[in-house]
Amino acid sequence: MPNYGQNSRNALNTAEADLVVLFNEVIKYFDNTIVYANRDQALQFELYKKGRSFVNGIWIITDQSRVVTYKDGYQKMSMHNYMPSRAVDAVPWPVNWKDLDRMRYFAGHVMGIAALLKAENKIMHEIRYGGDWNRNTILEDETFLDLCHFEIII
Repeated sequence: MPNYGQNSRNALNTAEADLVVLFNEVIKYFDNTIVYANRDQALQFELYKKGRSFVNGIWIITDQSRVVTYKDGYQKMSMHNYMPSRAVDAVPWPVNWKDLDRMRYFAGHVMGIAALLKAENKIMHEIRYGGDWNRNTILEDETFLDLCHFEIII
């Protein structure tokens, strides 16, 4: 059975309890790694700058394909910026950022396990996935994809 390495465990331990329960269950069925849970404002801002340039006193998108987040960590908080974190970024192991189908397949497992845990009252929050922000189960209608992002709904 797969298990998390020390870096994944350390990251996961900065997340809300429901996310810890969820991903401790997910790892039993699907090998994955936790990339981020909590991240401070400085790291959030570094991620925000990806795909952007500072022009005339503002950050503007210059390369949409490199944009990682729309949250700067200061004026717009990410769910990752809370402590404990309200979000986890997790990807299937071994990591292949180009295999989007595998990420979506993994997300289906995560969301199915989350629904079961919620139904069994083992977690209290519903979970939102960064490939289906509006939770309508139609993935093609999303304008910003964050296929490794899972967050609790407050």
